Amino acid sequence: KEIAVVILDLSLPDQDGFEVLAQMKKQGYLEYIPVIVTSDKPGSKPEEFALSMGAFEYTRKPVFPNVIKLRVRLASELFHDKKDLARQVKIKTEQLRAQYNILLGQAQEMKKKNQSIIDILGTVVECRNLESGDHIFHVKEYTRILATQLATDYPEYRLTKEKIDIIVDSSALHDIGKITIPDEILLKPGKLTRDEFDYMKSHTTRGCEILNNIKGIWEKDYVKCCHDICRHHHERYDGKGYPDGLSGEEIPISAQIVSLADVYDALVAERCYKEAYSAEQAYGMIMQGECGVFSPKLLEAFQKSRPQIESVTQKKPGKSTEQNENS
Repeated sequence: KEIAVVILDLSLPDQDGFEVLAQMKKQGYLEYIPVIVTSDKPGSKPEEFALSMGAFEYTRKPVFPNVIKLRVRLASELFHDKKDLARQVKIKTEQLRAQYNILLGQAQEMKKKNQSIIDILGTVVECRNLESGDHIFHVKEYTRILATQLATDYPEYRLTKEKIDIIVDSSALHDIGKITIPDEILLKPGKLTRDEFDYMKSHTTRGCEILNNIKGIWEKDYVKCCHDICRHHHERYDGKGYPDGLSGEEIPISAQIVSLADVYDALVAERCYKEAYSAEQAYGMIMQGECGVFSPKLLEAFQKSRPQIESVTQKKPGKSTEQNENS
């Protein structure tokens, strides 16, 4: 039969009760059998030692039959109720862990879908804009480098690895609104007129309208980040940008980072309206404020990460850093 409770006297004729308790603990019996220790030893030390070794209860002699019966019944009920509760907690914990793993898998799958949507839309923008095909790749690389440096130097931005990944993915859609700009403006080789430039600037708000129409199929973190970058990547730290004239830290940090990445790539890349500047020229123009005003913190990150940024142009889209280094 199953042992419900053990009553153990510390003053045994052939063996000390503590030795028995120690053996029961060593054998693992205390995990499923409650032990009530009885003793006439004076002071609190014996009680303290017995309870610390795993005794369920300690009672002093003399022991009265009716009282010990009640103690045995209560000890059995409480001990086994506790065990049942522990088993239920373990079962629930395992169920929750299994559900968490399912949700984690779904979240990872959703992230892949988000990335696929962004990559597809980004490719459409590049084709529409007749860019080299490397622009989005380079902007994403610059964005990751700058964001990682900012995360190291300025923890107040709370740029976790997950947040940086979202910003990098979202950077591909910074110019999604350009697919709404007429060819005669978007692809014009010469300088734009004032009206044409005003229309070109609308790609920020038009891009947000496109994103609003498709936001139901991706996560809210991606939606917000894409929206912030699309709308605000032409804002300037001194408030002289567009479309909302935001200044300073009013501009989302994601948009600030992508703005600098976009400007740098526009400088070092050849376009239909300009030749490419050298990396040194582009670096100097940005640091001297010739391409708009950027945050001092962002410029510091740009300065520190300059070697990494300048190495990006040697990489090829679709290859890892190691593959590019071996090319």
